[in-house]
Amino acid sequence: MDTFLSPIEKPKGLMMKLAYFFTRKQFGKVLMPLKVHSVRLPAAFGMFYGKVSGLDKKLVLPREMVMLIREQVARINICLFCMDAARWSVIKESMNEAKFDALEHYNTNPLFSEAERAALDYVTDLTKEKKVDPDTFARLLAHFSEREICEIVWLVGSEHLYNLTNIGLNIHSDRLCKVQAVSL
Repeated sequence: MDTFLSPIEKPKGLMMKLAYFFTRKQFGKVLMPLKVHSVRLPAAFGMFYGKVSGLDKKLVLPREMVMLIREQVARINICLFCMDAARWSVIKESMNEAKFDALEHYNTNPLFSEAERAALDYVTDLTKEKKVDPDTFARLLAHFSEREICEIVWLVGSEHLYNLTNIGLNIHSDRLCKVQAVSL
């Protein structure tokens, strides 16, 4: 499937040339969102995306929980690029791939704790319905601190930013997992 805007292979401007260079160095190629979306915007937008990504490092939630939440939102929104990027991170960070494979059945799969189920129910409601049942919130509150709940909301909101950028421009999987497998 073609993106709605053609990818720009040779960017203008030093900042974007550097972004292409470092992305190619990290992933073995320039990622499609960079070639389609970021390259057409002022550099400040790319720096904003970098800050959003950097904020994840300040979260107190465990990294696996962060990735489960991001993956669940991407799955619901059907953002193939984001799902692929999450899988790449799971592999790179040696997380439990079986758990991510079972995400569709988190509510019945024994790999998931009650806390993870409560968080994923909350995330699912918020993503699908744009509202949350008070009982779902009460279950979440039983397992997470107020800060962690605010982090969960942040993750849902920021994942929507990534998802809608890619969906809106018809950006699909970049096959990062295949790139990862080749580079191992």
